[in-house]
Amino acid sequence: MCGRYGRRADKQRIAEWMETHDDNVDESFFAPSFNIAPQSVQPIVRIGRDKAERELAVMRWGLVPFWAKDAKVGFSPINAKAETIATSPAFREAWKTRRCLVPAEWFYEWKKIDEKTKQPHAISLQDGSLFAFAGL
Repeated sequence: MCGRYGRRADKQRIAEWMETHDDNVDESFFAPSFNIAPQSVQPIVRIGRDKAERELAVMRWGLVPFWAKDAKVGFSPINAKAETIATSPAFREAWKTRRCLVPAEWFYEWKKIDEKTKQPHAISLQDGSLFAFAGL
């Protein structure tokens, strides 16, 4: 996943797009955000724990490894490499059992201009529609 992304879609649009119907999530987490950063709390879609159906939920962006005693652990990765996700101790267990989709409408990549300057570029689908990142 990228380092920053954006989303304008509200709760209803995400629920319709992902074919889920969950009214237990506070609407305030679905406000549009144009620069979503790691450690923020954002909506995701996952398979429910009680029922094997898609549900909306909110999660903090950043993986707390299963061996951490609390969420304030110094190691809180935001990205995993596809090549090592199944074997890396930090991601292996989450990859097997705790997957989700992160709705987005664009993500940012940065072009290095010089030693101190980077220029952000927003990348989206041509029609501006929703897509999803894979998440753990």
